[in-house]
Formats: sequence, structure tokens, C-alpha cells
Amino acid sequence: MQRVGVTVHPTRPVGEALDVLREWTAEHRVELVQVPAGEQPPVAPAGSVSACDVVVALGGDGTVLKALHVASRTRTPVLGVAYGSLGALAAVPHERLAEGLDRFAAGDWIAGRLPALGLCDGVPEPVWAINDLAFVRRGGTQLVLDVFVADELYVRLAGDGIVVATALGSSAYSMAAGGPLLAAGTNAFICTPLAMHGGCAPPIVVPDDRRVTLEAHPGHDGFEVELDGFHVEPDGERFVIALERDHATLVRFEEVASGIARLRERELITDSPRVLARDGRPLAARDR
Repeated sequence: MQRVGVTVHPTRPVGEALDVLREWTAEHRVELVQVPAGEQPPVAPAGSVSACDVVVALGGDGTVLKALHVASRTRTPVLGVAYGSLGALAAVPHERLAEGLDRFAAGDWIAGRLPALGLCDGVPEPVWAINDLAFVRRGGTQLVLDVFVADELYVRLAGDGIVVATALGSSAYSMAAGGPLLAAGTNAFICTPLAMHGGCAPPIVVPDDRRVTLEAHPGHDGFEVELDGFHVEPDGERFVIALERDHATLVRFEEVASGIARLRERELITDSPRVLARDGRPLAARDR
């Protein structure tokens, strides 16, 4: 290894992990540079992601997502470091950062290939979402959308909008809106209507070789387009979305079979209260 990049959360204190990172790179005679990835305080000399062997993202899933977007252009792997709860994208908690760097340097890691949703038409230039794309009404008027899967009309909906999510993003906004979960590695993506006003259009799972086209008919207040939680300014009302495999590389230290264990660990999936209550009963009472 010759160069390590770092990105940090804009406000969260990550000084302890930074000290570890600085000590580790100095000890191994590796250059440490800060990769530009949105708003963040300066913590190291600026450097290009293309020259980095790995980018270390300190702060949480949002910081890791920013790093993945920047690093995807050069296929540079990203090592996510969690503060607080262990998120979906973090490989290690900050207390184990040195161990994670040692394992990466030794080649003892797994390249997690993440797909992304490519948005071509309707924006000034193509953009990609690793979690989800959201098309949402602005103000008090509903957003009307014609939703096509390939060239086949799925539904014309009026409501708050729609979320289009990857398997990774299926446990985020889409799940909160009633969409299904996709197990990690599923070659598909999801379209989940938001607060549809009448009609019937359940969330639809789309194979990865199909495109989804959205034709927007906004009210007088217009609509917003959000990509992984960040605003994107539309310059049209027709959007074509396709899934691109192997868009970004995430450092992992264990195989992720389906992602379900991590969802249970984060309590995004929880057991029925009746089952939990049963588990708390004395053994003699469980057969009643």
C-alpha cells in the first residue's frame, strides 16, 4: 500500500479514529490524504481518489455512501468505519479500525460489489444511486407519475411519489413506505409508490435486465428528485432508470449471505411480541 484516502462526517467527532488512522499510516509509511466527498472538515492534505489503495470513511452509512460515490469512478474500495451502531455499510466499529487496516493491507478482505441505479434521461448528466432514487411531490399538490416497466405500462399513480431502490436500499425509504425487502445479491430492484391516492399498485420487483421509465405530470408546486438522500435538480419530466451491476466496491471482512442477520442486529426486523413474550415464560407454561 502506498496511499490511504479518508472521508469524515461533517459534524460527528471522529478524532479517536483519526488518531488511529494517522498512527497506522505513519507506522506503515503510507501517505494519508483526504478525498473530496461533500462537506467535511479538513483533516489531512487533499488528494485524488484515483491514487488511493483504499478510502476509509469515518462516521456512518451516510459518510460511506458519499465515499462510495466518489470511489466508484476508479473502482477504489471503501472501508466503512462505524461510530455508534454498526450500520449496513460499515465493516468495523471505530474501536477496531487498526485491526481492519491490518487485514486490508494483508489482503484478508472480501470485495463487496454493489449495484447502483443509473438515472439517464431527465437530469443534466447521468447519475447513480447506490441506495435509492425518490421522486416526491413538492408543496401541497400531488405528483402524477406514469410508471413503465420495459415498454409496458404498470400504473398511472397520483400521490406523494415513488421510491426506486436497490436490494441494499430496500431496507431504507422503500421499506418505510411498505416495500418488500430484497435479500443481498438479488438481481433486481424495487419500485414502491408513496401514499398513492386510490387505485391499486403494490410495490413491484423489477428484474435487473429491465428498465423503468417514469413520466412525471407535476402539479403547480413541482416535484423533487433525491438520490441517496441528496437533492438532484431535474431538467425534464421523463426519467429512465436501469440497474448497473458492480458499480462500487465495499470492503467486507465476512461473507454477506442475505443481509438478514445484519437487519435483525439493527432491529429493523423484530419478532412478534407474542413470540417474545412466550420466550420469557417459564418452560412449564410454554405448552399451554
